[in-house]
Amino acid sequence: MSTILIFAELTIRESQRRKVLWLALLLAISFLTIFGLGLHLIYREIEQIGVAVEEIEIGLGVLFSSGLYVINFLVVVMGVLISVTAVSGEIDTHTIEALVTKPVRRWEVILGKWLGFAAILIVYILLLAGGLISIYRWRTGFAVPNIPAGLGLMLLQGLLVLSLTLLGGTRLSTLANGVLAFMLVGIAFIGGWVEQIGSLLQNETAVDIGIFTSLIMPTEILWKQALSLLQPRVTSSPFAAGPFVVLSQPSDLMIWYAGVYTAVLLLLSLVSFTRRDL
Repeated sequence: MSTILIFAELTIRESQRRKVLWLALLLAISFLTIFGLGLHLIYREIEQIGVAVEEIEIGLGVLFSSGLYVINFLVVVMGVLISVTAVSGEIDTHTIEALVTKPVRRWEVILGKWLGFAAILIVYILLLAGGLISIYRWRTGFAVPNIPAGLGLMLLQGLLVLSLTLLGGTRLSTLANGVLAFMLVGIAFIGGWVEQIGSLLQNETAVDIGIFTSLIMPTEILWKQALSLLQPRVTSSPFAAGPFVVLSQPSDLMIWYAGVYTAVLLLLSLVSFTRRDL
């Protein structure tokens, strides 16, 4: 276990050396500053107009949900970018050979990297989502329900993408690995839209297509469930639109499927790297 933690620490230090963490921190602070300023100006204008509290909560809830949507997207991007070169890049530069020749198990290298990247994602989500929730609560006074569960699902989505990218890195080049990860996320995104529209039109074939894409890449179902937990009034509002609509609620079974899916990807990355010729 100590070896795994050493590799996790080295992974975090390497991310610091490449200035990924500092750049992400700077952009996170910029994002929260812009959101907070925009929310303040909008809320002050609404107060002056004298709109009903219920309408204010739904309207500002849509703004808050849009912020969550951006954070959810950034978590996915972060999960790919920090790990896309973690294995394939070191294989291409033969850096990994210096590690595997030492008295350590190969799976410890991969698991240590995974834990290091997972720690980065946890801090990133707590900073961005926690900051967003704090600003929203402080300025509007509106409570956000189910915070631990909602943020946990967003984290699971990041870990899913992270596990996929690590698995791809054991067999693919860096470029191919990144393309694969983003294309699968894109397939899941468009499949989710097809399912939503199909549910609205009561078209079972379109709904089945959306479910099939969720089985291929279950990132979208995690976002839907996270949003419905954090913003139930917005997702059920007739004024909600776009990615804030949850017409077909993901089942608990699909959430469990996403968790198992992530674990299987991680296991396959351990096995694939262990059996690869270096």
